Amino acid sequence: MASGPHVLLVEDDQTIGDVLSTSLTEQGYQLRWVKDGAAALAAADQYPVDLALIDLGLPDLDGVEVCRRIRHRSPETILVILTARTAEMDVVVGLEAGADDYLTKPVRLAELLARVRAHLRRNNQAGASHLLTVGDLRIDTAGRRVSIKGQLVSLRAREFDLLARLSREPDVALSREVLMAEVWDEHWYGSTKTLDVHVAAVRRRLAGYPDARVPVITTLRGHGYRLELPADRVTR
Repeated sequence: MASGPHVLLVEDDQTIGDVLSTSLTEQGYQLRWVKDGAAALAAADQYPVDLALIDLGLPDLDGVEVCRRIRHRSPETILVILTARTAEMDVVVGLEAGADDYLTKPVRLAELLARVRAHLRRNNQAGASHLLTVGDLRIDTAGRRVSIKGQLVSLRAREFDLLARLSREPDVALSREVLMAEVWDEHWYGSTKTLDVHVAAVRRRLAGYPDARVPVITTLRGHGYRLELPADRVTR
């Protein structure tokens, strides 16, 4: 019997579902396969879900709406969209709905399984408690908690990983390639638009603290991003 992470597969195509359910089960994941949005929402409420693979073209609810609702109910669940939609706007809409990743069909099975492993590995990395401090921002990497002046900041899984990576080297210019490799996957094949969407989300999360010394994420055109305090004073 599988004893690994819990994976929810939301896919109405029987052929694709058969292949993915067999492959994911063989990898040791505890798999639950549903074929429509309503069943996906019910499963997410009733069972623990570490990662959900969600097709967008479902027979009832659009997969984007399913993604948005699961994200609202379960902020820590990793959400991976799997779809035939390839337009950049579809990618952006999916990511802004709460997805951590966006894979387009047809996708190589080996790549999909590698991406699933990478997401789950990052979410479950354990180690000694480590506190990162940049101004009034505090990041507990072991407890996966972020706070500003004692107020907890709610972040999605990949938003946390991105902020933690930037905070490990404040005032250092990090390229898009480095951030994609270390926060998402060392063998990333897709668009780096996901990075921009997550940076925008983290910026929104850090906003609204006018009395705190909160770092900002600066865009470095043609290169990547840098985390820095507005007055360039970094406390570590």
